[in-house]
Amino acid sequence: MSERDDIPARRELHIRKPYFDLIASGIKTVEVRVGYASMRKIQPGQELDFVSGDQRLRTRVVRVSEYASFEALLEHEDPIAIGGDLGKNPDELLGVIRSIYPAEKERLGVLALAIEPFGR
Repeated sequence: MSERDDIPARRELHIRKPYFDLIASGIKTVEVRVGYASMRKIQPGQELDFVSGDQRLRTRVVRVSEYASFEALLEHEDPIAIGGDLGKNPDELLGVIRSIYPAEKERLGVLALAIEPFGR
């Protein structure tokens, strides 16, 4: 058995264009998701293809952290790594995250997926 046998297969995550561009530029290195059962299966070492329209970007997960709330996430993660310039104002970033994920989704738990471009 190789060391990759226990890493789940590469998966695809759809993402809004501005955040896709931030990942492509290397600024966004932390993707925020909520704790859906499928998201909880993501593990370090797994490859993720981010998709926006017809654009794709392959990354590798280097760390998965879980938080009880978006506030806790922003206390422990670099806001710039999550939202680029939006991270300069964590309250504004919090508002944007909450516009994507309403309170009932936040209650599922908050996941921070630290990513790097594939091949590094």
